[in-house]
Amino acid sequence: MKKAIVLAGSRGIGKGIADSLETLDLDVIRTSSKELDTSDISSVDKFIKNNPTVDVLVLNTGGPPSQKFEDITKEDCDKYHNQLFYSFFKTLQDIHINDNGYIFLVSSFNVKEPDGKLLLSNAYRIAFISVLKCLSKELAKRNITTINIAPGPIDTDRIRGLCSDIPALEQKLPLGRLGQVEEIGNFVKSIVENNIKYLTGVTI
Repeated sequence: MKKAIVLAGSRGIGKGIADSLETLDLDVIRTSSKELDTSDISSVDKFIKNNPTVDVLVLNTGGPPSQKFEDITKEDCDKYHNQLFYSFFKTLQDIHINDNGYIFLVSSFNVKEPDGKLLLSNAYRIAFISVLKCLSKELAKRNITTINIAPGPIDTDRIRGLCSDIPALEQKLPLGRLGQVEEIGNFVKSIVENNIKYLTGVTI
């Protein structure tokens, strides 16, 4: 049976993706923050050692709290460099993605419209999208597809923690509502289930 790994797959968007992938013929491993702390490289090393190969890899993690630029410390930069960038970098270096596999990165719509209160999230998510884009052509030689998903406001604890007025936010959205985690999950599922390979190296 083919294997899928969904980082931070116990809640929010990660859970939506893991739930959808579990309806396919896949052995799905979903991590929680207790099992894998992506800000702690020793935790990442341990996880990689126990999971050396995969067919579908979903790179996903929570983000930093809202902060003013002048309040960001070196400790914040070190933590979120690991959590949002280096842990993913190391995972792609050390876990073998099988031929014909998939790599999904869950970033944020902030990579298109940066939020001034989420400077660290903006910076590191944009940086890793560049890494994935650079790798996409080399990985395509083994028919491995790479897709960055940059969701808008999705109904999760994260968005409710960042936004104090959800109804006002929803009024600004085209459908007049937050997205649902199941919608993101079913999108990922449809790519894998239908063996869509030509769509690679892109941000959606």
